[in-house]
Amino acid sequence: MSRESSSLPPLQPSLELAASGPADVDPELVSLPGPPRLGKTLAALALLAAAILSLAMAFALRRDVVFALSPSHPASLGDLRTAPRAMLAAHENRLVRANGLLGAAGGIRYERPLRGETFRTLAVVGRVAAAGPGIDDTVWVEVRVPQGEESGRWEPPRSFVGRLVAFHAADLRHSGLAKAIEDATHVRVGRGALLLIDGDEPHGERWTVVLAAAFVGLGAWNALAFARLVRRLR
Repeated sequence: MSRESSSLPPLQPSLELAASGPADVDPELVSLPGPPRLGKTLAALALLAAAILSLAMAFALRRDVVFALSPSHPASLGDLRTAPRAMLAAHENRLVRANGLLGAAGGIRYERPLRGETFRTLAVVGRVAAAGPGIDDTVWVEVRVPQGEESGRWEPPRSFVGRLVAFHAADLRHSGLAKAIEDATHVRVGRGALLLIDGDEPHGERWTVVLAAAFVGLGAWNALAFARLVRRLR
C-alpha cells in the first residue's frame, strides 16, 4: 500500500479559480462610443427652461388666484368721485361695489374675440380725492355693452360691482389697455391710476386656480427630472 500511494503523482493546487476572472467582454461593445453627453446636457437645459417658464406663469397668475379665492361679498366704496385714496388702495384686487358718473366722451370702445358684447373704458367724472405728488388719482371703469345695445343712445351705468385693480398690475386681458387709452384719447394714464372691471367676480376667475396649480405641478416635475439628469451627468 505504501508503494502504490507513493507512486501517485503529487496533487497540484487548481489554478482555474485563481485564473478565472470576470466574464469575457465583447470587444465590439467596448468599441462603441459612450452616451452622447451633449445631448444629455441639452435635455437638462430644456427641462430647466421648462421648469422656470412653468413657475413664471404660475407667478404671473398669483393676483388672479388671490382674487378668485377672495370673498364673494362686495365691499362698498360709495361714490367714486369722493372715495378716499386710502380706501381704494385697501380694496385693490378685491370685489367692490361703487357708483359714479362716467364721462362717455373721454373713453374708448373695443371688442374681444368670441364675445358678442362690446366693452368701454371710461373715466369717473369729477373725482376730487387728492393723491400724493406724481400719483395719478384717476379711476377708470370698464363696462360691458350687451349685444344689440351699442348705439348712439347708449348711456353708461352709474353703479358697478366688479374687481378693482391698479392699471400697472392688471391681468393679461388688460395689459395693453393703458397704452390704448393714451393712443386714442391722448390722456396719460399715470402711476396710481385704478381700473374697476364691472362684472368681474371671483367665481368667474376660479379657472386660474386650476391653471396655476397645473403650472406649479409641471414646473416641479421638470425640476425633479432636471435634478435626476444632472446627477447622472456627474
